[in-house]
Amino acid sequence: MDEKIMFKEKKSTPKLLIILVIALIGGLIGSLFTYVALDHKIDSLMGTSSDGSSTVKSYEFTSVENPVVAIAENVGPSIVGVKVSYVSQDIFGSLSEADEEGSGIIYKEDGYIITNYHVIESAINNSTAKVIVTFPNSEEEVEATIVGGDETTDLAVIKINKTGLTAAKIGKSSDLKVGELAVAIGNPLGQEFAGSVTVGYISALNRQITTDGRTYKLIQTDAAINPGNSGGALVNSSGEVIGINTVKIGATEVEGLGFAIPTDDAITIIDELISKGKIERPFIGISGIDIDESTARRNNLTTGIYIAQVSANTPAAQAGLQRGDIIIGVDDKEIKTMEELNEYKNTKKIGDKIKLKVIRASKEQEVEITLASDATNTAITNSTNRN
Repeated sequence: MDEKIMFKEKKSTPKLLIILVIALIGGLIGSLFTYVALDHKIDSLMGTSSDGSSTVKSYEFTSVENPVVAIAENVGPSIVGVKVSYVSQDIFGSLSEADEEGSGIIYKEDGYIITNYHVIESAINNSTAKVIVTFPNSEEEVEATIVGGDETTDLAVIKINKTGLTAAKIGKSSDLKVGELAVAIGNPLGQEFAGSVTVGYISALNRQITTDGRTYKLIQTDAAINPGNSGGALVNSSGEVIGINTVKIGATEVEGLGFAIPTDDAITIIDELISKGKIERPFIGISGIDIDESTARRNNLTTGIYIAQVSANTPAAQAGLQRGDIIIGVDDKEIKTMEELNEYKNTKKIGDKIKLKVIRASKEQEVEITLASDATNTAITNSTNRN
């Protein structure tokens, strides 16, 4: 038994040796092929020529610049600081100097600058106030004159006696799409942070926002907009101004809710302010209260616009509208709110005629109105419940 076991063990030795030899030869052959292939690959990368000389190939890498850098460089010189300086008086009669700061956009190279109405409102209401324009990367200050302002759209134009300025390129806000790059440039918190650039996206379009009793249709962005950014630029990826920054929603639980006036809406107003110094809109001459369904049920009324006041010597008075009338339609269009009436009226021109459908003493009737200019009725048009 033992001899057989020993035999078998001795018999296996030559077979193992043969296997090891074959494996060694195979490894040498594999290494040779690997060497040849690798050498060929290296020659290919190094550009080895047929005579064995080495010519190293060069590879060119293209550097892609961040578009925000280009936007900041191109648009930055067109954004200025706007400061209103005035003397204020406290309840004790003490006088002190006060400043309010915002931003502006150079619209024309000869000194016309766009800003928000609320940025220069103190100067509009105070003849002793001064409007000062400051420039990026400069300590220069230039006093500006007020060309015109429109509280309804929160837009204003000022002018400085200076030429050769870098005017911003104005783009079409109607071409915007949600998700596009948006860059806000302005002076948050004043001159100390002049020319600040914040980056985000177009979050929404035609967003209705009500502030200070007025409703606006604005561009929403998550690019940071802070106090002092008002009047600055919201810019697209092509370096075009597509919005004038105007407001943000600020609360401890809220961030990334900034808004800008679309340029397609703003430029018409800006050009009219430059040419006329004011905005003339069609005017009716009433103040009204919206009656919703709940209010109508409680008071046994019809939904619509309850006329609370008819101002004297206005189109409404001349047409015979009365306090207590309820407007339910205009030119065969059903309306229920002052906002709807305003939107429709503002599509018309001064001198156009419109027909209001009203309920008076439970009877329906039509009243024709000839729209006049609101320029002579500014005291009335400054309230959102007036038309």
